Amino acid sequence: MMSDLELRIRRLEDRAALDDLNVRYFLACDNDDYAGIGDIFSREAIFATSGKVAATGRDTIVEFIRVSRSHMGLTVHTPHYGLYTFIDDDHVQGLVGVHLELVLGEETLFGAMRYQDEYRRTEDGWRVASRNMRTIHIAPWSQVGQSLLSDTPVRWPGVQPLPSDYPRQR
Repeated sequence: MMSDLELRIRRLEDRAALDDLNVRYFLACDNDDYAGIGDIFSREAIFATSGKVAATGRDTIVEFIRVSRSHMGLTVHTPHYGLYTFIDDDHVQGLVGVHLELVLGEETLFGAMRYQDEYRRTEDGWRVASRNMRTIHIAPWSQVGQSLLSDTPVRWPGVQPLPSDYPRQR
């Protein structure tokens, strides 16, 4: 049995490993490193966007991301925080906040996302078991000022504006 001090140190090490895992994911995405992306996920992981399952299983997730990124130019994912809740020694729920800049078609977009995650400790270390990418806002740079003022701040090119996955509660 671990002492309180050993458990506290392990939790700190686990939090650092989870932060590193997320940074590796964002860098792998920005660098089109699909092997690196695959290494982030558990074999039976689930990837969702705005609550809708987009892919199940590591290989399918990598292919989903590869196809999505085939329409993009340069991307910059900038993580700001990771909030981790330990369920037990091998299972964690997380919320990761990022800003995103990306080129889609002929437009540069700016946005903010939150990743609602579940992590599992595997024989290879921590891996994402479930990732749900939720959009706070995203719009072409020329529309960001107005999109943030509206009830529909999610403005992907060619798609009707949508409400945020995190609308402000008044």
